[in-house]
Amino acid sequence: MNIDLKGTNLDLTPSLKTYINDKFSGITKVIKKFEENGESELRIEVARTTKHHHKGDVFMAEANLNINGKLFRATKTVEDVRKAIDIIKDELQLQIEKYKDKLSPRRGKITDESI
Repeated sequence: MNIDLKGTNLDLTPSLKTYINDKFSGITKVIKKFEENGESELRIEVARTTKHHHKGDVFMAEANLNINGKLFRATKTVEDVRKAIDIIKDELQLQIEKYKDKLSPRRGKITDESI
């Protein structure tokens, strides 16, 4: 999986890059099954929404995950950049789990043939 990081009005320090890579390594494990058919790409943008405000929701994180043409997207604006990264990671993981459940056959489903 390709991970593309972008910082807008914010320096991407090595510690922040490491934090992002560690957080999204779990998603890499989850989407291994989908990568068999093609390459996946994860684009993450971390930004400071304003240059002059110091309090409030001033950090934004956005993630776009493309798996074989299916796009998963999460965006969050909060007061801490690491908190925003945590939230979008959880949101993406939830979207992927829902998508996996949608694709997998249902167990215990009653059909006319089982009666």
